[in-house]
Amino acid sequence: MSTFVRDAQIFFSNIGWRDVVDVLIVAFLLYQVLKLIRGTQAVQLLLGVGVLFFVGFIASQLHLRMLDFLFTNGSQAILLALIVLFQPELRRALDQVGRLSRVRALVGHHGSVAIAQVVDEVIRAAGSLQERRTGALIVFERETGLENVAITGVRVDGEVTAEMLVTLFFPNSPLHDGAAIIRDTRLVAAGCVLPLADAIPGVGRMGTRHRAALGLTLQSDAVVLIVSEETGLISVASQGKIYRGLDQAKLHDMLANLLGAEPVAGRVSIPRPFLRTGALRSFRQR
Repeated sequence: MSTFVRDAQIFFSNIGWRDVVDVLIVAFLLYQVLKLIRGTQAVQLLLGVGVLFFVGFIASQLHLRMLDFLFTNGSQAILLALIVLFQPELRRALDQVGRLSRVRALVGHHGSVAIAQVVDEVIRAAGSLQERRTGALIVFERETGLENVAITGVRVDGEVTAEMLVTLFFPNSPLHDGAAIIRDTRLVAAGCVLPLADAIPGVGRMGTRHRAALGLTLQSDAVVLIVSEETGLISVASQGKIYRGLDQAKLHDMLANLLGAEPVAGRVSIPRPFLRTGALRSFRQR
């Protein structure tokens, strides 16, 4: 016991403040990586990689020459395969690191009052589309640029109005099957193709619009409003979750909170805590 105490004292006496900072930074990075891959297929992939490394270690210890040769000479191929397999997670990580919200604030950003007006127009359009049982996908771009998604549709670059959005999603419109992208206070493009999320176990069947909304929010920080053509329900997707069955008051409150919009004069805002209640059904990508 005395030997252990003496070794511990020597160990802690040699630790400097740089070592403490180093450990804290590494722990923070590992925590962020775990948060990033939690609830995704990367967990199963990591388990598979762990099994492969364990087999390689056993082959080295037991001197199994064939297996040891395969793992030793195939390490570079395994590294490339890992980059390909973890491409979505790596993309999300680099995207989160590269967000320049403070820089954008310095170079100028549209005010929250202007954003609130856009939110009101979108909600008015969503109400009209809901009454007609017309499906719609409306994407709000935030810090992550969606130019790669915008180029899959048709450029609009127009003012965001309820009439414009209803016209775009009219069943006979050539752009009604795609998504409309809103950047700040401008309607950038329409008829855009969004990446589809995989089916979620235990959730049941989801329509293509909901899967597309989930797919985009898993790859970016965008907020997507969905109007279901089958049920007429209005939903909002954000950060890999879908909140379904929103009325106009809750919809306004959620979009205002997510987009940082100030309420327009005369409108009563719903208290923020409704986002933390169990009234909304939330589905997370597994």
